[in-house]
Amino acid sequence: MNISTIFLDRHVVGFLLLFFRFAALFIAVPIFSHQSIPAIVKAAMAFFFTIIFYPIMPALTFEINTLNLVLAIFGEFMFGLVIGLVLQLSFNIITFAGGQISFVMGFSMASAIDPQTGVSMPIISQFLSLMALMTLFTLNLDQWMILYISKSLSAIPLGGFLISKHVFTYIVHAASNMFLVGFMIAFPVLALSWLSDIMFGMLMKTMPQFNLLVIGFPIKIMLSLLVLIVTLGSMMFILQQQMQHAFNFLQTLF
Repeated sequence: MNISTIFLDRHVVGFLLLFFRFAALFIAVPIFSHQSIPAIVKAAMAFFFTIIFYPIMPALTFEINTLNLVLAIFGEFMFGLVIGLVLQLSFNIITFAGGQISFVMGFSMASAIDPQTGVSMPIISQFLSLMALMTLFTLNLDQWMILYISKSLSAIPLGGFLISKHVFTYIVHAASNMFLVGFMIAFPVLALSWLSDIMFGMLMKTMPQFNLLVIGFPIKIMLSLLVLIVTLGSMMFILQQQMQHAFNFLQTLF
């Protein structure tokens, strides 16, 4: 590209829209949106990738004026937010399951600030969330997303993203699937907890001197942790399948 043409209006606007496409990615996608990453680092990463992909930036397809520029920036943010929402719905399956497990184990009040989202979350959900985050790194999701944005430049023009009806349909389906699959993941611990409650209830009927608080709860927590350890690999495998399914859907946006 000729140096003298870099600062033309269409190139400057294209650079700005490309920056917003990457910025929305770092704001919404699970790995990049981690709260422990400072906002200035995310902005610097977006600026760096904008420079890297600037030579393959497609030509603008709209007339440059204030209204079109505002709509184009909004479209780029919506593109990144749709990507982040689809992936977050799949990722939140594991945190929902962790909340259910924490409740039956009696750990629902034992919560702390989650370093990824910055909100209070039960400790089992935090543990599973960190394990899920490491699973995403083993899947190379960060590289997937960079390659996805690279491919989107040739398929979706800058400022030309429009939300279609099937996107809303998938988001509704993914939201309902989050609760269903999350319950399936937590079911082994839930089933064991319900079974132990029945057994402890029968013991208290036959042995009134049985102290549930002193004996029953530690046994229930120990059994739940044992089942959690045994099924942890299966949980991460299910999460991997859900994330791959969500990423495959993102390719239909092209």
